[in-house]
Amino acid sequence: MSKEITQSKIMSALDWGYEKAVNGVPGLDSAQELAESYMRKGNCKIEQANSLIRWQNTKAGTSGFLSGLGGIITMPVTLPANITSVLYVQIRMIAAIAHMGGHDVQDDQVKSMVYVCLTGNSAKDIMKGAGIAIGTKLTTNAIKSISGKTITAINQKIGFRLVTKFGEKGVINLGKAVPLVGGLIGGSFDSITTNTIGNVARDTFIVLD
Repeated sequence: MSKEITQSKIMSALDWGYEKAVNGVPGLDSAQELAESYMRKGNCKIEQANSLIRWQNTKAGTSGFLSGLGGIITMPVTLPANITSVLYVQIRMIAAIAHMGGHDVQDDQVKSMVYVCLTGNSAKDIMKGAGIAIGTKLTTNAIKSISGKTITAINQKIGFRLVTKFGEKGVINLGKAVPLVGGLIGGSFDSITTNTIGNVARDTFIVLD
């Protein structure tokens, strides 16, 4: 089975990860449930999101958490298992932050914006290229007004950026070295990148009260 990373494979992996993140899988909270657990703690939404991001960086890269993903990485997506599992973890974090911000994660527009956040520091460029101005946090109405044509254009740019990102030599080597999610994924869970992605998601989905 080919492990060549293409845009179509990336988008299939994103759609698979999003469905699992939003609808939940046995033994793991859905994005909404994860968000609600932090929202019950009080504090403002920004602080709730920051707490969630910190958790992702300290807990989600551990062997215990990642070994729990083994049961869900049985899907028809021909990408290295470590890449798929990290995508799932990051998508769930972003979708949880979107839920915190009052956005409906079942909406296609929100889904596309979650994918944009996965590109980290490239997110603003992608949105600008799609004709969406980024300077202030996107409101629910602004996200809902994104057209289907624009979503398609955004998704194409996301696919290209992620192919470039995951096509780097280091990530591919990790995929070959750690073929099973049940084992330690270790360095492939990049806490710095995940922190950046979390911050982009917070700044995109949460409007200051």
